[in-house]
Amino acid sequence: MTLETIILVAQTACVFFMAAWLTIGVLDNIFHSALNSTTTAEVLDMTRMREEFPEAYEAVAHRRISSASIQRWLFVFIVVWEVVAAIALWSGFALLLMAALGQVEPATGRSLAVLGALLFTSIWVGFLVGGNWFCYWFCHEGAQNTHFQMTLWGIVTMIFLVVV
Repeated sequence: MTLETIILVAQTACVFFMAAWLTIGVLDNIFHSALNSTTTAEVLDMTRMREEFPEAYEAVAHRRISSASIQRWLFVFIVVWEVVAAIALWSGFALLLMAALGQVEPATGRSLAVLGALLFTSIWVGFLVGGNWFCYWFCHEGAQNTHFQMTLWGIVTMIFLVVV
């Protein structure tokens, strides 16, 4: 087995892991939406900040989104974005697997896999930027840390896919 083939297999595995992880999240968001939609609504409404840090909340309260319909719409938008990212990742994985088997050019698989990884990364960057607007670092530090870690995972995967 050549080094190029081993790298291609490793890239395929990395994209598979990312697609599998995101797919589980998507399925939870579709079939058990209350697991995340409740927290999303809390962040948008700045509920915990209002309760735990009332003085700081006063300064940024104008940013909150308290409309339940807008909160639901934003959650649906996030889930749709996740579905698109998962489809791109699975498609990239399939093409990378085909490339490892010599059926398509590796650049074809890598291109779609990079797109999927970019979409994956944009989810978490969106949460970091949006979360910063809603000051989620006050009361949702665990979420912020997770989003940062997922952002790093996506960036490292994109680099691994394009540096070869």
